[in-house]
Amino acid sequence: MNYTYLVRCADGTLYCGWTNHLEERIKAHNAGKGAKYTKGRRPVELVYYETFATKQEAMKREAEVKRLNREGKIELIHSQKVLPESNDL
Repeated sequence: MNYTYLVRCADGTLYCGWTNHLEERIKAHNAGKGAKYTKGRRPVELVYYETFATKQEAMKREAEVKRLNREGKIELIHSQKVLPESNDL
């Protein structure tokens, strides 16, 4: 399985990525071994994800999500409700 995901960083920013091992990727972000962007913004919290059959689909969706503005990303988060709705997003 392949995933496109959003995490909320400790500073309130959102980071989008893709992976084929979601749980390990979130652990890597929180260990400072994920992306350069999240390294200084730990801890991160998974707030949204989608699943895909192929790496190419997940990467294409990552590019689409990255083009969204913050409000669009927050709408995605609330549409899936991985976490309870929060006013601090």
